[in-house]
Amino acid sequence: MFSFFKKSAPAPRPAEPEAPTLLPEGWAAKPARPAPPPPEPEGVAAPAAPAVAAAPVMPAAPVKPPVAQHVAAPVVPPATAPVVPVVAAPVVAAVPAVTVPAPVAAPEVAPAPPRQSWMERLRAGLRKTGGSIAGVFSGTKIDDQLYEELEEALLLADTGVKATQFLLDDLKRRVKEARATDPQAVRALLVDALAQLLAPLEKGLEVGRFSPTVMMVVGVNGAGKTTSIGKLTRHLAEADQRVLLAAADTFRAAAREQLGVWADRAQVDIISQEGGDPAAVSFDAVNAGRARKADVVIADTAGRLPTQLHLMEELKKIKRVIGKAQADAPHEVLLVVDGNTGQNALNQVKAFDEALGLTGLIVTKLDGTAKGGVLAAIARERPVPVYFVGVGEKLEDLETFSAREFARALLE
Repeated sequence: MFSFFKKSAPAPRPAEPEAPTLLPEGWAAKPARPAPPPPEPEGVAAPAAPAVAAAPVMPAAPVKPPVAQHVAAPVVPPATAPVVPVVAAPVVAAVPAVTVPAPVAAPEVAPAPPRQSWMERLRAGLRKTGGSIAGVFSGTKIDDQLYEELEEALLLADTGVKATQFLLDDLKRRVKEARATDPQAVRALLVDALAQLLAPLEKGLEVGRFSPTVMMVVGVNGAGKTTSIGKLTRHLAEADQRVLLAAADTFRAAAREQLGVWADRAQVDIISQEGGDPAAVSFDAVNAGRARKADVVIADTAGRLPTQLHLMEELKKIKRVIGKAQADAPHEVLLVVDGNTGQNALNQVKAFDEALGLTGLIVTKLDGTAKGGVLAAIARERPVPVYFVGVGEKLEDLETFSAREFARALLE
């Protein structure tokens, strides 16, 4: 077809030989067509040779745009119809990028493993406590000896006399109702009894009702106050909460610097004064939090024993001054308790609660201790909500408290 315009009107036949030359890909499979033309006109066969020679000059064809456009119109329709479906197949084959959604499903399942790994760490931390209690159910009979051994194991785990007696009475009732005959079934019933006892302690930390939410963190020296504040700050910051820290522990050496390290890690602001008055630092921090539109203000206070009455009075002063900076503040008074201290932890809860009116607890260092039963004692005698429990120094080692999870980690 291209040669038809190249040779003008007198040479219609040479058009067929040139077609294979111009479109070798589409017409190479038709060699029968070029054979007929030579035999018919002998006189024109001589010009056919020049026509083949003209094929290399084909670059000249683009020089004549009007001709190329008219030629493409008739040729494309027949050629494109068969070729397009063939090309479409590879293109559709490339669409198997549908495999891309597969990785997207992974993040949706991701939230489950962290809690599962937390259960493993909690179980490992309470292994000493749980191991001594689990040994009671290794026998084959449910008799008085089993209950006596269980009572001893619970007391050694610092469950306390009142909580231990309550759990034993409740367990005996459950065993009777369930008509259990296997010691392992009794252990499962004990898990239910302990979970029900700890249920009043299960409460989430609420943020957002007040602007800002002011928290005052207290506790004895070495309980892990500053570290717990750092972990809590990191969790809040990752939840898109604007946090402001107040270094109100002006007595302990390097306390301000330690809190500053956590502030840098979480990329939050900190208000501090070297050797300043703790109440004044807290007052400035609350005002700064309101001015900067912070969501949460956390005041770190100096560690002190509840028997040091003059220092406990200092804590009361800090609380009063915070209330002057913002009405109804502090909204949370959190006590950090070392889980290793056993029954002494219960005494701390009682003393700080009477002096300040505690709203929540953070129980730390439950890893490697045989004293995990103290939460049962707290639940029975002073049920202050437990917001968080910690089993190590890492950020992920501080998690929200679940009564059922704790009972399972302790006894299963």
